[in-house]
Amino acid sequence: MTTQISADSLHRLVKHAIDSGAAASIEEAKALFQGYKLAVEVGPAAAGDPVQQATLLTTVALGRRVFLGGVTVTGPLDMPLALAMPFGRTLAEAVVTLGGTLGAATEETPTIVIGGVARERRDGFCIRTATAGWRGGILPIHSDLQPTGGSAIPLSGMLAAGLAVNEAFLSVSSNSSAAGRRPLGLSLWRPGRQVDWLETDGSEPALTYLPSRLWLIGLGHLGQAYLWGLGLLPYRNPAEVALVLQDIDIVTESTESTSILTEAAMLGQKKTRAMAAWAERRGFTTSLQERMFAADFRRQADEPAIALCGLDNGAGRRALDQVGFDLVVEAGLGRGYRDFRTMRLHVLPGRRPASDIWKQNGGGEKIEDRPAYAKLMADGVLDRCGMTLLAGKAVGAPFVGSIAATLALSEVLRVLHGGPLNQLIDINLLSLDQRVAVSHPGDFIGFNPGFALSQP
Repeated sequence: MTTQISADSLHRLVKHAIDSGAAASIEEAKALFQGYKLAVEVGPAAAGDPVQQATLLTTVALGRRVFLGGVTVTGPLDMPLALAMPFGRTLAEAVVTLGGTLGAATEETPTIVIGGVARERRDGFCIRTATAGWRGGILPIHSDLQPTGGSAIPLSGMLAAGLAVNEAFLSVSSNSSAAGRRPLGLSLWRPGRQVDWLETDGSEPALTYLPSRLWLIGLGHLGQAYLWGLGLLPYRNPAEVALVLQDIDIVTESTESTSILTEAAMLGQKKTRAMAAWAERRGFTTSLQERMFAADFRRQADEPAIALCGLDNGAGRRALDQVGFDLVVEAGLGRGYRDFRTMRLHVLPGRRPASDIWKQNGGGEKIEDRPAYAKLMADGVLDRCGMTLLAGKAVGAPFVGSIAATLALSEVLRVLHGGPLNQLIDINLLSLDQRVAVSHPGDFIGFNPGFALSQP
C-alpha cells in the first residue's frame, strides 16, 4: 500500500532531507530522522535551578521534534519543578510530558549537558549549555570558558537550549567539523556581534518588569515559541497577564514538527483554542481573534498596545503598522532547505513603513525536480497540484523559532527596563558571529504598555 502524504502532514525537517536531495524518497527521509537520537544530562546543582530547568525543558521539547529516534534524559529528575509551567510536579514528570525518555543513552549518542563546569573531553559530540545575565550559549564539554556576570534570566536558558539543539542537529545531519567544537552564544540585552557573551556586562538590569498585555499574531512555529518564552518568565502574579491570540488555522500533523506547544491530541483543533487552553493552565487570561490579520480593523484603546508577530505571509506583515499598535516586534524565518536557519526581526514603527519592508516578491527555489517528488508522482501518491502544494511548504526547525522568540521577547523586556531597541536583527545560525543588530531610531523612554512584576 502506498503511503499517503499531503502538504499538511509532512514533518518540516524531514522535508529538508527530500528538498536537499539527501533522501530519494519520503520513506528514506523518515528513516534518516528516526535514526537521530539525542542524550541530555543534568547534574544535581543544575537540576534544582529554575533557569537550568528552563534550559532542560526547552532542550527536551525542541529535541524530540528534531531527533525522531528519541531524547533520553539522565540526572536527579525527582527534583521539584521550580517553574510555573503546567507540566507536572517534578522534573521527571515534565520531561515525560514533553516527550523525553528517562534513562541512560548509549555512549555514541550526541549529548547535551545542561549547565555546570568543564568535564573530561569525550569522544563524539558533547556540549554543555551556559548562561549568565541576559546571555546564553554553548561550549564544548571540556572547555574551561564560562560566562561571567549576574543571575541568568529564563530566556537565556531558552536561548542556550535552542543553540544546543541546533548544534546537535548540525552534527548529525552534516559533515561540519566545527559542530560541537566551538563556543557559541549571544547577549539578549545587546545582541550585536561586538558584544562578547562570555564577559560580564554591567549594563544588564535585573529582571524586574515583565510584559502583561500582548497581542500574538499567528500561533504556529513562532507564536507558540513566544508563548513558551512567556511561560518561562517568573511572573509574581500570572493572572495579571492578558493575551490576545489571533489565528485562523487548525492544528495539522505537520504543526507538531515545528511548534513547541503542539501535542498530537490537539490535531484538528483551532490553534487559538488549543493555545488559549495552554496559556490559561499557565495562569494567564486570554481572548481570541479568529480572523485573518489585515488592515481592515483597528486596535481599541483598552486592547494590548504591543504585538508579537509570527506570520509567514507578506500580506499580513504589510498591515502591521496600520491597525493602531504602538509597538510591533516581528520575526521572519527562512523557508528553504538552504536558509531555514536564518531569521530577521523588525521593530515597528521604524524608518520604513511595513508596506516598503515587505514588498511583493517572487517565489523561492524550485525543488519539484528532486527525486522524492518525482517518486511521489510516479507512484500516484500526488497529482501535479498536490506536488506543487507540498513543494511550496516551508522547511522549518523548532530551534530556529525558539531562538527568534527569545530575541523578540527581549525587545519587549528592554522597553520595560528602559533600554534601547533594535530596528533590525539579522542572524544565520550557521554564522552566528556575523549577526547584525541595527539600533532603532525611535525613543521609547516613558512608553508604558503595562507591566507585571517579576518574582524577587
